[in-house]
Amino acid sequence: GKVQVLVHLIGQDIMGIPLEAPLTVHKTIYTLPMLTIKEDKGTGIVTSVPSDAPDDYAALRDLKNKPQLREKYGIKDNMVLPFDPIPIIEIPGYGNLCAVAACDKYKIVSQNDRDKLAEAKEDTYKKGFYEGVMLVKGYEGQKVQDAKKIVQTLMVDSNDAVIYKEPEKLVMSRSGDECVVALCDQWFLDYGEPVWRGLAEQCLASMNTFSDDVRHNFLSTLDWLHEHACSRSYGLGTKMPWDPKYLIESLSDSTIYMAYYTVDHLLQGKWDGSIPGPANIKPEQLTPEVWDYIFYKTKPYPAGCSIPKATLDKLRHEFEYWYPVDVRMSGKDLIPNHLTYFIYCHCAMWSDDRSKWPKAVRANGHLLINSEKMSKSTGNFCTLEEAINKFSADGMRMSLADAGDHIEDANFVEKMAEAGLLRLYSLLEWVREMLASKDSLRVGPASSYTFNDRVFISEMNKSIAETKTNYEEFLFRAALRTAFFEFQAKRDRYREVETEGMHRDLVFRFIETQALLLAPICPHLTEYIWGLLGKEESIMWAPWPVAEPADEHLIRSSQYLTDSSHEFRLRKKAVLNPGKGKRVQAAPTHATIWVAKNYPPWQNLVLTVLQKLYQDNNGFPDNKIISQELISKPELKKYTKKLMPFVQVAKENVEKNGVRALALTSDIDEAEVLNLNLQYLANTVEVEGLEVKSSDLADDKVKEDCCPGKPFISFITEIQQQ
Repeated sequence: GKVQVLVHLIGQDIMGIPLEAPLTVHKTIYTLPMLTIKEDKGTGIVTSVPSDAPDDYAALRDLKNKPQLREKYGIKDNMVLPFDPIPIIEIPGYGNLCAVAACDKYKIVSQNDRDKLAEAKEDTYKKGFYEGVMLVKGYEGQKVQDAKKIVQTLMVDSNDAVIYKEPEKLVMSRSGDECVVALCDQWFLDYGEPVWRGLAEQCLASMNTFSDDVRHNFLSTLDWLHEHACSRSYGLGTKMPWDPKYLIESLSDSTIYMAYYTVDHLLQGKWDGSIPGPANIKPEQLTPEVWDYIFYKTKPYPAGCSIPKATLDKLRHEFEYWYPVDVRMSGKDLIPNHLTYFIYCHCAMWSDDRSKWPKAVRANGHLLINSEKMSKSTGNFCTLEEAINKFSADGMRMSLADAGDHIEDANFVEKMAEAGLLRLYSLLEWVREMLASKDSLRVGPASSYTFNDRVFISEMNKSIAETKTNYEEFLFRAALRTAFFEFQAKRDRYREVETEGMHRDLVFRFIETQALLLAPICPHLTEYIWGLLGKEESIMWAPWPVAEPADEHLIRSSQYLTDSSHEFRLRKKAVLNPGKGKRVQAAPTHATIWVAKNYPPWQNLVLTVLQKLYQDNNGFPDNKIISQELISKPELKKYTKKLMPFVQVAKENVEKNGVRALALTSDIDEAEVLNLNLQYLANTVEVEGLEVKSSDLADDKVKEDCCPGKPFISFITEIQQQ
C-alpha cells in the first residue's frame, strides 16, 4: 500500500507547542527538548514521567536550572518552571518520587551522565514494575504490574492510545540490515484467558515442582503471560490446519508431543517413512478423528476409517497405560515459555479429564565448569567426548550427579571429578580384596552378630531407604551422598570399631547393596562388580534391595559410642598437653569411664525449665526470657555463671538431636554400649586397662563433669616396679 503523508516536520517545528495529555492533572503541557532521545527509534517523541524516570527528571531539571538551554530551544519559562514531578507510585527504598531519589543516589548531575542514568534506569524500572504500588486515585494499592494492563486497556478503549510494537534493542539481520517491526497478520494463542488460566493454575497446584523456586517462577509466568504469537511464515514445522500458509512455531508445537511417545513405537518404521511401523498405519490415515479416538476415551470409532478398530484400540490402550506425564525434565530457562505452554495445552486438550494433566516438572539450572560459565572464547569448556576420555563415562556421570540439585546452576569441578574417579577405583580394588580374602573373614549365624554387626545392618537399611527417597525426588546429588559417600563411611566405621573383624555375610551384603544403590549413576562399574559377585543376569534387571526398618535406637547408640570415643581422645590429648607452666603427665596406662544416670540437681532443674519453655512457646524463647526464668529459681542462685553456657549447650543438642536432648535421663544403656566396645575404646585411647563405672562412685568433680549421654574419662598412670 501507499503511505499518505499529511505533513513534513522536523523536531524544531513542534518544540514548545501546547499539548493535551490523557490521565494527567495538567490541562496543558508542552513539547520539550531531551538530549537522550533516540532519533532513529519510533517518532522521537516520548511521554515524560519525571517522577519515576531518571532520564526524564534529569532533562526537566536541566531545563529548570539552565536558562541558556531553554533559550537555545525557544522554550519559555512558563513551559517549564511551574511543573514539578507528581507522585504516582510508591517504591520501596525510593519513596514516591523514585527518579528524584535515584538521581541523588547515583549522583547524576545532568542528562549527559549517560552511564549513571542507564544504571539508575535499570534499577528503578525493574523495582518499580515488580514492587511499585500505585498512588493514583482509582488504582490505590494496586501493584504496577497489575495496573499497567488495566490502564492500557482503558486508554486503548477510549481512543487515547494505540498499540504498537518495536524491538527491545537494535536487531541486525545476517545480511547486515537493521530489523524493524512490521504489523503483519499473526495467529495468537490466548494464554491468560480467565477460564483457561484457571485450569492451568489448578494443574500447577496439583503438580510436584520439587522446589518452591520453580513453583514461584510458574506462578509469576501465569501472572504476566497473555497472547503469544504461535505462527511463522517460513522454516520447519507443522502447517496451521486452518491457515496452511503459516507454520506453527516450535515452542507452541511441542507442548503435548509426549502423548505421541506413547504410540510412536507402533507407528514408526524405517526412519524415512518408507516402511510403516508394527501397526501398519500410513501417515495420511492419521486424521484428526483418529487422534480423537486415541486420546479421548469417550470418542466413537471414526466413520469410514480404514484402520482396523482393533489396531486403534491397541493405540488407545497404550496411551491410557502410559499417560499422564509422570515428570517432565527440562531447563529452568523454559519455565517462562515452553513449560508453561505445556501446562496450558494439556489443560486445553484434556479439560474434562484431569487424570491426563502433567504430574510433575523437574527444572534444572545451567552447567558451570570450575565455578565459571562455559565459554569457548575463554577456553572454559569441555566436550562430552573429551570429558569421557578424561574421566570415563561413570566418572563423568558421578561428577555431574555431584554437581548440584534443584534449580541452582550445577558446578562441575575437575578436581572433584578426579577425586571421585579415584574413589571409584578404590571401591573396585577393595571389592577385589574382599573376594580374594573371603575365606579369612569372620563367619557365624545371625544369632552370633555383635553389637557393631547389628549397627552396620541398620545403617545399611537406613541408607537404602534414604537413597530410594532421593532418587524418587530426582535429588541425584543427595542420592550420591547417601548411596556412596555416606555408605562408604559407614563401612569404614564398621571396619574400625569391630575388633573381631568384619562378618563375611555383611561384607558381601554391603558390596551387593553398594552396587545396586550406585547403579543408576555408575552403571558400568556396578555392572562389572555385579559380575565379580558371580551374578549371571545384568544388574539392570536386579530389583531394588530389600530393607528392613532401621533400628534408630541402635544407630543412636552407635553415634553415642562415636561421640564418646572422640571426647575421650580429646580428654587424653588435654592430659598429655596441660599447657604452658604445668607439669606434663606421663602417658596413662589405665582409664576409668564414668557413666551418669542422672544430671546434677541444678542441671536437672535447668532442663526441666527448658522443657516447659520449649513446649509453651513451640520452641525456645529469647535467651533473655530464659535467663530471667532461671535466675528467679532460688536453687540456681549459686550457679549463675554456669547457667547460660549450659543452656547454650542444651540448645545446640536440641538442634542436633531434637527435643529428646532435653530428657532428664538417656534412653541408651550407656554402660552396656561401652562395655560391649571396651576393647575398641581401649585401643582408641591407647591404654592397657579400661573399666566402666557409675558416677555415683566418683568424686564431686567427676560428678559435675558427667551427665546422661556424656560420659567422663579419667586417666591413671601405673609405674611398673623393676
